[in-house]
Amino acid sequence: MANQAAVRRLKQQTSERFRLSEEAIIMVTELACTMPGCPPVETVFAFWPEDGQRRQFKIFKPATEVGEADLPPWWMKDALIVPDWIDCECC
Repeated sequence: MANQAAVRRLKQQTSERFRLSEEAIIMVTELACTMPGCPPVETVFAFWPEDGQRRQFKIFKPATEVGEADLPPWWMKDALIVPDWIDCECC
């Protein structure tokens, strides 16, 4: 289970990095990966800014090891949009 202080820190860093409003929904979850060849633990980020479109990315580290430098640059915000029709375990 992810360290709650690390999750709070990563939510704050995500909000700042992607210039999100206080109303934006941000989720940070640490998951054990069971797929062959996948790192054993990954931290999944999902956020919904004002436009309502979900953005998502993964970092293949435990939440406590993820740093601000691991986050994508702010200008990639629209590249992180996950279309509604995508529903798979890999992303």
